[in-house]
Amino acid sequence: MSLPVDLPVLPRRLAAGAPGWTETTDVLVVGSGVAGLTAALYLREAGLHVTVVTKVNIDDGSTRWAQGGIAAVLDPLDTPEAHAFDTEIAGVGLCDPAAVRVLVEEGPARVRELIRRGAAFDRNPDGSLMLTREGGHRADRIVHAGGDATGAEVQRALHQSVRRDPWIRLVEHALVLDLLRAADGRACGITLHVLGEGTADGVGAILARAVVLATGGMGQVYASTTNPAVSTGDGVALALRAGAAVTDVEFVQFHPTSFVTADLSSVQRPLISEALRGEGAHLVDDAGKRFMVGQHELAELAPRDVVAKGIHRVLRASGTDHVYLDARHLGGDFLEHRFPTIVASTRAAGVDPATDLIPVAPAAHYASGGVRTDLHGQTSIPGLYACGEVACTGVHGANRLASNSLLEGLVFARRIADDVARDLPPQADPATRAPDLPAWVVAPEIRADLQRAMTGGAGVLRSADTLADTASALTRLGGQRTTPHNAAWEATNLLTVSAALVASASARRETRGCHWREDHPTAADEWRGHLLNGIDARGTLTQTFEEMA
Repeated sequence: MSLPVDLPVLPRRLAAGAPGWTETTDVLVVGSGVAGLTAALYLREAGLHVTVVTKVNIDDGSTRWAQGGIAAVLDPLDTPEAHAFDTEIAGVGLCDPAAVRVLVEEGPARVRELIRRGAAFDRNPDGSLMLTREGGHRADRIVHAGGDATGAEVQRALHQSVRRDPWIRLVEHALVLDLLRAADGRACGITLHVLGEGTADGVGAILARAVVLATGGMGQVYASTTNPAVSTGDGVALALRAGAAVTDVEFVQFHPTSFVTADLSSVQRPLISEALRGEGAHLVDDAGKRFMVGQHELAELAPRDVVAKGIHRVLRASGTDHVYLDARHLGGDFLEHRFPTIVASTRAAGVDPATDLIPVAPAAHYASGGVRTDLHGQTSIPGLYACGEVACTGVHGANRLASNSLLEGLVFARRIADDVARDLPPQADPATRAPDLPAWVVAPEIRADLQRAMTGGAGVLRSADTLADTASALTRLGGQRTTPHNAAWEATNLLTVSAALVASASARRETRGCHWREDHPTAADEWRGHLLNGIDARGTLTQTFEEMA
């Protein structure tokens, strides 16, 4: 299908020097969050040598920022069917029921295995796991740690397990560049840049019998995001350049309640966990009125897209940049015990949740789409797998259900390890790269302009006009090219994933889940399906639509 907007030509590979060094491993995992480290540990259990490469340090990804918890059926009164129902309701008709079944049926066992690896979740006085509720869930099924520090505890437990295994090689400060493919098309490694390694510019290659992408999200395409600075869409961009199918990238979830302060850094907004609303906090406007009551049966605990839209309606009507979260009635002692991370961050900014209203607004939080995979994490390129936020397994549909993300990483990491161990071919040599494939990078100075354009025209509120303006801005920015280096590679990845997102958001003429078109305000049956993106040999974005079965 033809694209509805003109978008920039994109590189099919990143301009970079020839690899000055080479290593070999059985399986290469790119990323060190819950998905990457869990995959590495399961692959080691299968007896394979594993190399994990990570962009900065092992703990600098999104996992450690997860506050709420992990959703899983651990209450005897809960059922996988109920969890699946809530997941599919949140996904607004685009979830893959088979993938959802895998998630909810295998999830409890994966959480228990995580506990055996040393993750310490909060427990009741009788020793049972303490469970809470978050938006979109109709049962208490969220396990948490340290009150609101679940991600940090999960990362700690996995990090320690990886460090104890001498057959997992960890390469930090490594930016992945491009996928290497054998003559038969199979993935056989990556090129990457490692600070201080090899040649003067640090470009090298790691050859592997299989490659697992676990690079996280792309929240840094927006000016306001809860994602860390490293979340620049590197894995999705690499997959597009390599020719893999990427789908559902228009469905970017905006967390309803990021913390708004006058001196807030633009790099990453602090998150105010949905679990705070699960414990009884209310959203109110300037007049102190609860505005979600009557908009959805679950009020403040409606799915995230519903709450984010409710907040934006208030912001548009009032002309303000935030609403408030009222947790004062929960009491200072409870808040300090249950949400120590939130209380510390808000008090540091001069807001005490025990006595003050917390100013909040939506911020880009989670990419429901990504590199398309099957139920075993296989992408459309043999030997290339994807897991976690970089992947589109079919679980999330048009809007991720709260606390399903860490669970998805655990479940599909195990499935990837099982699939790799079943049929791992010998190491193959990379094929000679086609010399006519476009290879270049854009200037890193475009990053702030790109983020402003994406926030203004392709954020929570979208229309044909705003998306066309954003596409024009991306085309202009794509013409600003430079010589290869880290910041330029990152900026090029941001441009690539932004262009794919704008292409899909422009094509999808409906409102569904976290994709909100002001000029097409309702869901339409003809759009019940998936938009798949690619890049052709000339660097032009391509798009196809696949109806749901």
